[in-house]
Parts: sequence; structure tokens; C-alpha cells
Amino acid sequence: MKTRFFIILSMLTFSFANAQQQEVDSEMNSAKGITFQSGDMFLEGSIKISTGGENDYYGFSPKFGYLLNDKFAVGAKIDYSSNKEEATGIKTNVFGVGAFARYYFLELDKKRLKTYAEVGLGYGQNKTETPLAGSDTDNSLTADINVGLNYFVTKNIAVTFVLANVLAYNSVSPENGPSSDTFQLNINLFENIFDQPQFGVLYRF
Repeated sequence: MKTRFFIILSMLTFSFANAQQQEVDSEMNSAKGITFQSGDMFLEGSIKISTGGENDYYGFSPKFGYLLNDKFAVGAKIDYSSNKEEATGIKTNVFGVGAFARYYFLELDKKRLKTYAEVGLGYGQNKTETPLAGSDTDNSLTADINVGLNYFVTKNIAVTFVLANVLAYNSVSPENGPSSDTFQLNINLFENIFDQPQFGVLYRF
């Protein structure tokens, strides 16, 4: 009797596991041949948390995108981060809003992997608080061009990798102090493109 019970239980367990695997395989296969269409929308973003070391850092960067066709997308973004240096007690809060335009130019792995170039413009406010000097606020204007990719693991969910920042411009106007402008151009993208990639998640709907 016990032998039959264990045989039946094993068969049920195997059947359940097999059904779950088939469901996973089916969902993975549904990501093949993904093609954007006009009117598609997506939410994309990343969260970064680092504590317990010299700095306590929290960062959140959501984006909303709208597909104009199968190649071009436009959207808006928000950036928020907070960093505190344990040794000095200096705390910096950054909040920014912006807009972007994205162009998908290469598809691989049966269209699961989609490579893009993106142009972004933004406005930010940085507030720095120090224990002795008080607080100071900087306003900044930014512009950048970067290269990244989306890899779809299901038909709606993709992993995002921002691989390289081709161009970056930043104009800062401190509350107490002179303004400054910085410009950076990186033409040699493939020298070390995976040095510090940024990771995120995209949800298409």
C-alpha cells in the first residue's frame, strides 16, 4: 500500500513539475519574434541600493515610453537618488525630470534582443547638506546620448542594459558659487563597453 502511495505521489510530483516547466518554456518561447508596434507603451527603470560601507546610497530611475512605430519611441523619465557619506555626514539628494527619444537599430536572437541609441534631456536639482556649513542647492541642465539593449525573457518583460554613454553635457548653477559646464565625448565605445553597465527592467504593455 505504501509503495503504491509513493509511486502515485511521485507521478503527481513529476507531472506537476513537467507542467510547470512546459509553462515556463511556453512563456520563454513567446518572447521570440517580438516586434514593436505603433501605440505600444513601456515602463522601464532601475533601483540601486548600497548600504553598510562608506556611503549609504539609494537610487530610483523610472521611465515611461511610447512607441511611434516599430523603431522610434519617445517618453519621460524621473531620477531620484540620496547619498550619505558616513565619515563626513555629508548628504546629497538629487531629483530630476526629463524627456528622451529612442531609436532601435538592431535585432538579434530571433528579435529577443533589441539594441538602441537614446538621446535624453533633463533638469535636476541637487541639494547638499553638511553638518557645519548647512545646505546648498544646485540646479542643473543635462543632455546625453547613450547606447543600450533590451533582452526579452517573456513577450512583455525585458532586461535592460545601458552599455555606454557616448556624449554627456552638464550645466550646473549653484546657489552659492559660480556656474560650470562640462562636456564629455566618448567615441571609442568598444574599448571597455561592459566596464560598468547599468541594469534595469522593462515592462511592455
